[in-house]
Amino acid sequence: MNNKDLSIIRDLAKRTAELAALPIQEEKRRLWRGLNNKKPERPMIMVDQVCWHEMNVNDELTLLCQDEEARGWERHFRTILYKWNHFPVDSVVENYIPVYRVMSGGLDLRAREETLELDSANDVVSHKFENQIKTFDDLEKIKFSDVVYNEKETMKQYEHMQEMFGGIMDLRLEGNGYSQGYLTFWDPIASILSIEGFLDTIIDNPDLMHAVIKRVVDGYMTTLDQMEALNLYTNPQPLIHCTGAWNDELPQTIAKPGEKRTTKDMWMFSMAQSLSTVSPAMFNEFEIEYSIPLCERFGLVYYGCCEPLHDRMNYVKRLPNLRKVSMSPWANKLRGAEEIGKDYVYSCKPNPAFIAVSSFDEDLIRKDLIETKQICQQFGCPLEIILKDVSTVDYKPERVWRWAEIAMEVACS
Repeated sequence: MNNKDLSIIRDLAKRTAELAALPIQEEKRRLWRGLNNKKPERPMIMVDQVCWHEMNVNDELTLLCQDEEARGWERHFRTILYKWNHFPVDSVVENYIPVYRVMSGGLDLRAREETLELDSANDVVSHKFENQIKTFDDLEKIKFSDVVYNEKETMKQYEHMQEMFGGIMDLRLEGNGYSQGYLTFWDPIASILSIEGFLDTIIDNPDLMHAVIKRVVDGYMTTLDQMEALNLYTNPQPLIHCTGAWNDELPQTIAKPGEKRTTKDMWMFSMAQSLSTVSPAMFNEFEIEYSIPLCERFGLVYYGCCEPLHDRMNYVKRLPNLRKVSMSPWANKLRGAEEIGKDYVYSCKPNPAFIAVSSFDEDLIRKDLIETKQICQQFGCPLEIILKDVSTVDYKPERVWRWAEIAMEVACS
């Protein structure tokens, strides 16, 4: 990395550290703790998973570095600064650099797929997977390898980061999806059976489908055991699926040397978007029954994503340690809020199409947010509103900014 590139990313890191030191960051953490403790002061607002390829204005996201590693860090800091400048909402700017542990193992699938893109600049593409699991003999294609942590290479990377950012921001060892509590079995199953394939299998060969799920879940359980044995659950999570994860029930500080942490000290996130079209009873049979032992291992659970859950909350409530439930744009708000009540956080996902279509209707956005807030007030639901899965804004980034302003106005009124 040349000196010019190093100067650029160090300057961006300094600007990020200045933001992280502002008192407002701890105030936001306090508000998130209140929400996650089911004692909210107001709805919390987040914006995540936006189409960054459409966001650049005034060269705020233009990369100047030449070295590939430097460009990665430059992109990291520029997106943080951009969010703060244009849609900070309740995001917290953290005062640390993530250093990712060098590790391997866990689920090992060889998906066969075709992809289709509409915009070459967009990393959101369509996937068409081939069904590779048609008989019980095919189960061997679902493989798990032992978790291996390469501490030597990790510390080498840590020292490298220290040379780049030492004295500017703290360094913090981070893990991968398993060590961050991300555990869904339907996404990997879809990648090796295809959506059509596993839906057909559920109907035509349910015993095979059960065997597939059991193989994946058993593999996850073994992987979690190995992660715990290697003591890789050392950090609290600032985020769980695009939402603030701060709370008063799980450890909120980094583990001290030698201190043992387990999955019980962590959030878990899971979902079954691919089962949106099956009956609630089938959802219970093929999803909830297998998710229960996974959820039992963790301290708190966030469940759901884009699937509508309002008509199957009686089954979702069976999940141990459940704290947040996603209510997608396709959920019945009234019924969902009535089911959630004061027991869980209502994690609202507004429709991203409101800012993607050719016309931008502020009144529609405001009306939708006010309706959600009022319904949740009616049933006493702790509420968070998370704008995510924004794959396009018609190259009009100001739409995201304005959505954020309206959402904060509604939340604070």
